[in-house]
Amino acid sequence: MAKRSKLLAIAGGKCPRCREGNMFKNSLLHVTKFDKMHKECPNCGLVFEREPGFFFGAMYVSYAFTMGILLTTAFVLYNFFDDPELIVYVLTVPAIVILLLPPIFRFSRVLYLHAFGGVSYDPKYSN
Repeated sequence: MAKRSKLLAIAGGKCPRCREGNMFKNSLLHVTKFDKMHKECPNCGLVFEREPGFFFGAMYVSYAFTMGILLTTAFVLYNFFDDPELIVYVLTVPAIVILLLPPIFRFSRVLYLHAFGGVSYDPKYSN
């Protein structure tokens, strides 16, 4: 069986070992339960939380994404909307960050597990 793409596994929120099992229980569109993760991969049984508190490190990834969104929003407002009043920045930036919170949360955890989880792809766990 051909090796599955790591980028597609990260983008799809898949397990880093088998790249098939979903890390999250619900769809991203399920707003109230977007953060619920499987304790282990439904396909290969890999425990996602490598050690207690493992995903606290994902907060740094989330912070980087949030800062990127903040700077991009400020850049767009300044350059394309003729530098509006301060209140526009104060209202727009938090609104955009709140709207993007579910994908930021998920992508941060997935990326952190794939980058720092110490788990490599193993084709014997793929279907």
